[in-house]
Amino acid sequence: MSSGPPLILASTSLYRRDLLARLRIPFTMRRPAVDEARLAGEDPRERAERLAWAKAQAIASQESGSVVIGADQVAACDGIILDKPGDAATARAQLRHQSGRSVSFYSAVAVVHGERGITDRFVDLTLVRFRTLGAAEIEAYVAADRPFDCAGSLRSEAFGPTLCERIDSEDPTGLIGLPLIRLAASLRSCGYALP
Repeated sequence: MSSGPPLILASTSLYRRDLLARLRIPFTMRRPAVDEARLAGEDPRERAERLAWAKAQAIASQESGSVVIGADQVAACDGIILDKPGDAATARAQLRHQSGRSVSFYSAVAVVHGERGITDRFVDLTLVRFRTLGAAEIEAYVAADRPFDCAGSLRSEAFGPTLCERIDSEDPTGLIGLPLIRLAASLRSCGYALP
């Protein structure tokens, strides 16, 4: 459907891969060599922006003729950053903390086309209000969805919405990790033919 320069997703996330595939632009995936350690005093939005930019730059510095997409998502509740849990015990603890509270999900994207001097950076904010969750509900959700690789232990494309009272977002794909509405506009400016 679309022509344009080679497109690279600077990520190995299967969620971002599946989202980007919706745009029907051929692309490849590359793992960026980026240290994702937290920086002292960095707020959640700044962290997401920094990591998305670093990922895009890590690949774009080697591929100036390509358009490179870097992305990162950071979840935060009551000022506490909720990383990917990695295991069931951490997922349960995160969900207990989020029970009855609002959580901010910052999905940052950086698009770089070095050859044409194009850079575009943006952040999609999704606010999720969790309902009050019982221990049995948390246990059942963690067993069913196994959200160990999802920021804040919320897999929104599966059973995750059943844990929520409301989800406020300008782009529902932002909560999954790659806001396609704004990304499509950015890719059009790089020369891709999208509807």
